[in-house]
Amino acid sequence: MSQFHPLRIASCRNETRDAVVVTFDVPDTLRDAFRFVQGQHLTLRVVVNGEELRRSYSICSAPFENTLRIAIKRVADGLFSSWAHENLKPGQVIDCMEPAGRFHVPLEPAAARHHLAFAAGSGITPVLSIIKTTLAAEPRSHMTLVYGNRASTSVLFREELADIKDRYTARFNLIHILSREHQDIELFTGRIDGDKCDQLFKHWIDPSTIDVAYICGPRSMMEAVSGSLRSRRIDKSRIKMELFSDALPRGPRSPRSGAECRAQECKVTVVQDGRRREFSFARNQQTVLDSALEQGFELPYSCKGGVCSTCRCKLTRGQVEMGAQYALEDYEIARGFILPCQSYALTNELVLDYDQDS
Repeated sequence: MSQFHPLRIASCRNETRDAVVVTFDVPDTLRDAFRFVQGQHLTLRVVVNGEELRRSYSICSAPFENTLRIAIKRVADGLFSSWAHENLKPGQVIDCMEPAGRFHVPLEPAAARHHLAFAAGSGITPVLSIIKTTLAAEPRSHMTLVYGNRASTSVLFREELADIKDRYTARFNLIHILSREHQDIELFTGRIDGDKCDQLFKHWIDPSTIDVAYICGPRSMMEAVSGSLRSRRIDKSRIKMELFSDALPRGPRSPRSGAECRAQECKVTVVQDGRRREFSFARNQQTVLDSALEQGFELPYSCKGGVCSTCRCKLTRGQVEMGAQYALEDYEIARGFILPCQSYALTNELVLDYDQDS
């Protein structure tokens, strides 16, 4: 999973003024490596002005479409997204890590479920894959999408969503919420916040019918939607969340405090692809991931913000303190999985196993 492969870009298409859809040409020799599940993402790697940049972008195609495509939205001061919009073109080769992520649930062809999704802006990318896959794989289930944007001109995949609505008229309910454009139904004007969720669940969506909920967007929206769902007795285990990584701070992080801890060294054993390697570093000076990278270890990572789960591994010995852990479910933490990008060593020895995935 941590390996990068060079993929040729088959096409680049402008979806909106600030978003481009990139389709990759996957050769037959890499078909198995790039098989994906709805809701997963790709980590891309480029070198810009001598600096290596990595970013994760959700796959917006469905597995049955036999197409690998992502959407890259330009963000303010976004080094990677700005470079991508100015430089990516058909025929270009870019390094891609194999698909990863757990923003999905197992689909059951015989199930008759109500899947609910909330998305904002480019948060639609993994949700689009989930919608198409779910409606095709569960013919008795139906899906509701609440999609927030500034205006109708900024709606990603607007035509594709309309086509899905036409195809699954009785099973797909599409609700556009626009913050800067008035709509005929007042409920659909404004931002997706706690009050808006309360109104939607009171007048438009029956919470008692919800079996699975997906949320993808900015943290404030996700917290509001999740809180509203939980207040209506939707168990946390039935709520899947994917946070934007572009909103996270980047750059060097300050060492942790505690002179005594800083004076102690930690020995780390990395189990990866059947190999065992070791390195040592000063506790609390850096995260486990930063320390490994500094010493030349090629470990999987992308956002470094605890969001994308690319660096996820199992801690089989020792203890760490984690900061942000958005990408981990409670059951994963209970089973010993950690995010090295957010982990500081609490013990003098750690064993990280990248070969255990479940």
